[in-house]
Parts: sequence; C-alpha cells; structure tokens
Amino acid sequence: MLGILRVRVPLDYYRILGLPIQATSDQLEQAHRDRTLQLPRREYSEFAVESRKQLIDEAYAVLSDPNQRQTYDTRFLNDGAVAASASDGVNPTIEVDDAQVVGALLVLLELGEYELVIRLGRPYLSSGNTSLDTLGKAEAVLSDIALTLSLACLELGREQWQQSQYEEAAETLEAGRELLVKEDLLPALRAEIQSDLYKLRPYRVLELVARSLEDKPARQQGITLLKAMLQARGGIDGAEEDLSGLNVEDFLRFVQQLRNYLTTAEQQDLFEAEARRPSAVGTYLAVYALLARGFAYHQPVLIRRAKQLLLQLSGRQDIHLEQSVCAVLLGQTEEASRALDLSHEREPLQFIQQHSQGAPDLLPGLCLYAERWLQQEVFPFFRDLDQISASLKDYFSDEQVQTYLETMPPSDMATSGTAVGAVSADGAVAWASAGVAATGAALGQSAGLSGFDAPADAPDWLKDDTYGMAGQVAQLSPEGRLAAPPAETSTAVPAQQNGAGTGVLVPSGEGRRPRRRRSGPKWGRLVLVALLGLLCLGAVGFVAAQLFGWLGGLFAPGPRLQGEPLAVDVGQPAIELPDSSAIPAASDAESVATTTLQAWFDAKAAALGQTHNTAPLEDILVEPALSRWRDESRRAENNGVAGEYTHELEVTAVSPDDLTANEMIVTANVREKADFYIYGTLDSSASYDDQLTMEYTLIRQGDRWLLQAFHQAN
Repeated sequence: MLGILRVRVPLDYYRILGLPIQATSDQLEQAHRDRTLQLPRREYSEFAVESRKQLIDEAYAVLSDPNQRQTYDTRFLNDGAVAASASDGVNPTIEVDDAQVVGALLVLLELGEYELVIRLGRPYLSSGNTSLDTLGKAEAVLSDIALTLSLACLELGREQWQQSQYEEAAETLEAGRELLVKEDLLPALRAEIQSDLYKLRPYRVLELVARSLEDKPARQQGITLLKAMLQARGGIDGAEEDLSGLNVEDFLRFVQQLRNYLTTAEQQDLFEAEARRPSAVGTYLAVYALLARGFAYHQPVLIRRAKQLLLQLSGRQDIHLEQSVCAVLLGQTEEASRALDLSHEREPLQFIQQHSQGAPDLLPGLCLYAERWLQQEVFPFFRDLDQISASLKDYFSDEQVQTYLETMPPSDMATSGTAVGAVSADGAVAWASAGVAATGAALGQSAGLSGFDAPADAPDWLKDDTYGMAGQVAQLSPEGRLAAPPAETSTAVPAQQNGAGTGVLVPSGEGRRPRRRRSGPKWGRLVLVALLGLLCLGAVGFVAAQLFGWLGGLFAPGPRLQGEPLAVDVGQPAIELPDSSAIPAASDAESVATTTLQAWFDAKAAALGQTHNTAPLEDILVEPALSRWRDESRRAENNGVAGEYTHELEVTAVSPDDLTANEMIVTANVREKADFYIYGTLDSSASYDDQLTMEYTLIRQGDRWLLQAFHQAN
C-alpha cells in the first residue's frame, strides 16, 4: 500500500460509521459490523472494497479505544468550532493515503455527498493524471473512480429531477453517461442512466418551451427533444415506444399541455409534419395552427392551406362549419354559404342564424361567429396570440391580404355542387360565373350596400393558359434557369420543362431553386368593401362560440386528445431500470454525426417549409452555408414556394472517429423526398425522391458540432 502521498478528504470517523458523537461503545460495535457487511455494488473491484473496509476499520479502531477517542473528539470539536466561527460550513477532515482515495469516494457516495464525489474524483480521471499509477492497479482504480462518479451523477441527477431542475438533471445524467462512454465501462450502468434520460425528456421539453420567447436556443432545444419523441413513437398518436413512460393517451394529454407554451409558427411546423404521417390528430392541430397564424398575422396563404387539410378529415367528421370559416377568410362567400348549409352543428348554427336576422343569408352571423371563435377558442392555445385581438376588419384591410386574394389561383375558388372544396373539371368557369358574381352580389346585399355592381363576365386573366387549372407554371429568366448553386452543394438537378418549354427549377436539399409566379388582376377590393360593410352588422352581445370542441369526438375510431392536460410531476417518479440491451451500441462520433445531420434536416425543412422559419439554421450552420440557406428560404417565401421534406439517413463513415478533433468528414447515404406547393397548391411535377451519397464537413465549436459545407460524394 502506497503511503508517500496523503490526501485530505472531508470525512470524519463518526460519519464513516454513520453515528453521532454521543454514540456508545455498543453502538460503535454494531455500526462497524453493519458497515462491514454492507458491501458496495458488485461492479467494484476487490481493491475498492478493501479500500473502503480499511477506512471503516480505521474509524472503529480509533473510536473504540477510549484514549484515542478522547484525543480525536477534542480535535474534532475544535475543528467544528473553528468552522462554525468562520461560517464557512467546512466539515472536519481526515487524511488518507492514495490507496484509500477510492474507499473515501465510495463512503462519500454512500453518505449522499454526490457533488463532493464529483468534485474530488474528476481530477483523477483527467488526462495526464498519474498520481495513482504507482499503486500497480491503476487501471482498476480508475475504473472504480469512474464508476463512483457515474453513480454520483445518476443519484444527483435524480435529486435535481425531484427538485424540478430538469435541465440541470439532464446535464448531470449526461455527464455520467459520457464518462462511462469515454472510459468504455459498464454498459449496464450506461443503460440505467440512459433510461433516466429518456424518462426525463417530457419534463425537459416543458421546462425549455416554457422559457422566454427571447431564449431561442433553449426553446429550439425543447422542440428538438419533442420531435425526437414523436419520431420514436411513430407520430403524435403512434403506438411505438419512446421510453418516456407515457402511454398513447398520456402523451396526447402531454401535447395538449404543451400547446399553451408554443407559438403559431412552432405548432405549424410540428403538426403539419405529423399530418403528413398521416395523423388525424396531427391534421386537426395543424388546421388550428394554420388558421390562427394565417388570421392573426394576415397570411391568407396559410388559411388556404388549412382549408386543404380539412378535406383530409371530411370523411371522418362534419367539418363543413370549419370549411365555411376558411372560405369566409378567403373571400369565398358563396362557398362559405354552401358549406354552412351542409353543417349539422346545432349550437353554432343557432348562433349564426340569430345574428343573421334581417339579412338575405347567414353571412353576417357567420362572420361574427368566425371572429369570436378565433378569439376565444383558437388564440388561447398559442403563446404568441394570447394578447392579440381577432379582427376581421384589420385582416381584410391589410394590403397583403388584398393582394393575395386578388392573385389567388382560380382553381381554389371553384367548388363542385356535391363536395365543398373539390375542384370540378370546369372549375375555372364555375368560379368565373358563380364565384365572383356571387361574391359581389351576396356580400353587397348582405351588407346592405348600394351601388355595388358584380362583374358580368369572367375576367380575361382567367383565360390565360399560363396559369391553367393549378396555377403552377413559373416565369423564369429568358434562359429558363437560375444561377448555379454554390460549391458546397451537390450537383444541380436539371431544369424540368412545362408544356410550353419553359425551364422550371424547384428548391431541393442540394441546390434546386424556388420558382416565381406572376400576379393576377384586382378583384379583392370588391370583396373587402362588402365584408367591411357586413361586419358593421355584427355589433351584438357576447355569445360563447363553440365551433368544434377540443378533439373529443372529432376522430373516431382512434385515440383522442381530450380531458385535462397531463400534469407532469415528479413527486413520485417511477424510475424503472431497463436491460442494457435496450440501448443500441454506436460509436460516439457516429452518434454525434447522426444527431448533427438530423438537426440540419429539421432546420432545412423549417426554413424551406410552410413557415419559412430560419431560426433553426443559426443553431446548426456556419458560414458560408448559413447565409446561403437564409437567402434560399427568403427567395422561396417571396415566391410562394414551400417544400415538405422527409429524410432517411445512414452514416457510413466518420473521419476522424475522434470527438476531440476540430473537424470531421462524414459520409452518409441520404434519401430525401420532397413535395412542393406553389401558393399552397401541390405541384406534383416538382416533387422528387432522391437517393444520394453525401459528404458533410462538421466543425467543432466548444462542445457543439456544426455543419460548414456538404457536397455529393464522387
């Protein structure tokens, strides 16, 4: 046993035996026997067990001898008095030799001094520390210390969890797991810690998204965690296992609880992705988000998207009232009336009829109902809308709204006589003859406006075959293509050709560009004048709007998002420790690469998707890629182009396989599928499904890995 180096540790003989200073000789003997019989975890080496026993035996030997005990007690009490007078809270200490360091850490662990264990033990695992090498069992000692520190992290993390310090708990648990990974030790304990990290995810999500809207990195981290849970579960109402301990019903209630902390843009991004799985619950929540954001921020393109999503639910539920609200917000008053006639929602219809008395149709009541419903039943579920008033007047007065309604493709304006929202073969004619005329006439009569003349004939722009039924043909530069992508992107995709021979480029993950469309004629101001007059009839008393209830009864069969929100609480956390086989093995570098690239795919989908949200790009890209993809997102938004992306990723090589390096080259097989919408209308000719082998350059900034560049591998 080495005795050259002595280390002072914050222990005393009474604490080692677990006794007060007033303990009798019989109590000392019993405590010594009990502590000797209580062995540590079986993963500890014989050296660690013996080191701990030496300290227990030493404490008993001193305290069981009256003379030694008297001398020790005098010093013990003096040390305590000095510490108390200094108010520094310093505990009495003892000196141990190197061979007893492991035992001392183990005793501190058993006493619950987890932070002390971590602080005292870390230096022994630091690179270049050789103070234990001369023991002849350095490898076993370091393994024992790593085990003790990891157990301290596990227990401290659980304490922080109980104290609702969820992020601190996650950091502590992750530190313990990484320590075991670095030392390549104890896969069973790694699985134990990882299990707690999975169970902690719902709590972390809530804590992170509840932070200030200005704390973007933390909120984005929370959303990333939520997406990981959704992916593991197979969707919002999926039956797969994410190891959080939440069953399907509890998870749906958890999502309900989350919505109050998420903005409209965040919910749109989340739930539109869920709707594409497909998911009825996801579709429902996406409709809510699109309507709320579109109306509050005067973006009718989102309302049009909500209307399209509602068609996916038409076979399941009576959604005609919801369709009529969307139609009103898009200035499609004839369609709104027709949808309302098909609805069987008794209470809302009574409200609408009551507030349409004296009018030739139900539009006055419907407008009032839509405004009240949005304010009282929709906005409260979005964090950025809780202080915003819903106003149809403000919405239709916005020039951007007017411009969009004036240029909205005719195919969206037409409906067949049997299914609201279904475009007939002669949809353009139907809209020209019924849509514009009926819009002007119905609104003019309902609002009591005089001198309102509806167009007698369809406008000339409807006959422009450049638009066609879908309004999808782009007008590009004379050479029919845009500039080549920067060097960090993959090989550009050749331009597709429309029927007229015009070159068309669409955005992709590796260099396709959004297309431009030209605007249509002016007609929306006619709708605006009529709607503003119509709103004047809406000065009536308050009646609680109930357009459609909180998911209860909306989807059948299948899980429902109903009942009270899930109160995530850790007063009595049930921490079950799974078998280590539940944790798949992978190298650290490969795991980091996979996580980083998945974050890039998520950020790209957000930047080029319906929300055109570029904030996630800042968390994963560095220059020059960051500026390039910001510009890409801005161009797509300006041209009314939105992509829906799905990715499959397989990392095949990482060089170097070393997380201490400053740069890594990652080779991966990527499958990227994309569907594109031009002003909300699907352009199937632009969609693609590519299989690519890519090379990504990742650079390390502190403890983060970011994407600098990528290109298609040779």
